[in-house]
Amino acid sequence: MSRTGPTLEDVARQAGVSRATVSRVVNGIRNVDPDIQELVRHAIEQTGYRPNRAARSLVTQRTEAVALIISGAGDTFASRVFADPFFGRVVSGVFGYLRSHAMHPVLIVAESDAAREQVVDYLSQGSADGALVVSIQVCDPLPQMLVAARIPVVLFARPGHMDDVSHVDLAHAEGARLAAEHLLARGCRRIATISAPQSIPAARDRLDGFRAALASAGVADVPSTEGNFTVDSGAAAMAELLDGHPDVDGVFAANDLMAQGACQVLRERGRRIPDDVAVVGFDDSSVATTCRPPLTTVRQPVEKMAGAMARLLSEHIQGTRTRPTSVIFDAELVVRESA
Repeated sequence: MSRTGPTLEDVARQAGVSRATVSRVVNGIRNVDPDIQELVRHAIEQTGYRPNRAARSLVTQRTEAVALIISGAGDTFASRVFADPFFGRVVSGVFGYLRSHAMHPVLIVAESDAAREQVVDYLSQGSADGALVVSIQVCDPLPQMLVAARIPVVLFARPGHMDDVSHVDLAHAEGARLAAEHLLARGCRRIATISAPQSIPAARDRLDGFRAALASAGVADVPSTEGNFTVDSGAAAMAELLDGHPDVDGVFAANDLMAQGACQVLRERGRRIPDDVAVVGFDDSSVATTCRPPLTTVRQPVEKMAGAMARLLSEHIQGTRTRPTSVIFDAELVVRESA
């Protein structure tokens, strides 16, 4: 008869502790000395023990599953989510953290009011331990619905209408300042910007930070046209800027996709990049290196931010963090050929 897999007793013998101690460590009970926890975890690796997930759930009252929710995309979900490298980077960062902590992601799309209600019902029934939310709409009601239902939740990006929820974000204004100072250092003086929708807090911060940095350097007139984060909107905005301000010599776009669109129009109009017009983007996505020329851009460490979002949620689920928390990452300028 073949032997079953390693048991708690096997781990206990390997670690030199009691079976009850091993059980407390496996089930995440916190009143175990950290050194003993590490000893037990090492013994688990050595023996190859795999906890019975169903039995563990009965003890911990947790599923060890986490919902990653893309909310507010509507009928444009496929075109927006799969065309924008941002979302893939969020998924990568979240999944990387969860895998390394034996937690399981469940990807959910909440594209309508009815879908949001279903998500809240699903989580309220204990189908997952908490939610990571990436909202596309500024006034998305889902975060507040989850908080009201007492479901642990963490958001990617600062919410525009509530302050009682944990979130991870970037110092957007500081990143835009770096872009402005770089364009000025190159000698650009007739500088324009392609902003993102100003209903989004991050977009407002980027535009305000950019304008403030230029104003402090004596550049008060900053032509601006709004895009919507896509290549086509960046191209349309760049065409409009050139029509109204043909002498522009520097452009800051609020994301890399719009910067790519701007570069396309500049080439079509016979403008050399960066000799005639320097271009700076934002995000440092895969677009930045595939664009021609490669983009100078403000790096947003999306994967690390998404991992931090998952870590925050894990702490809320385990009860080691009880208050809403914000984690703000620093921005960094990455210089390439476009500026």
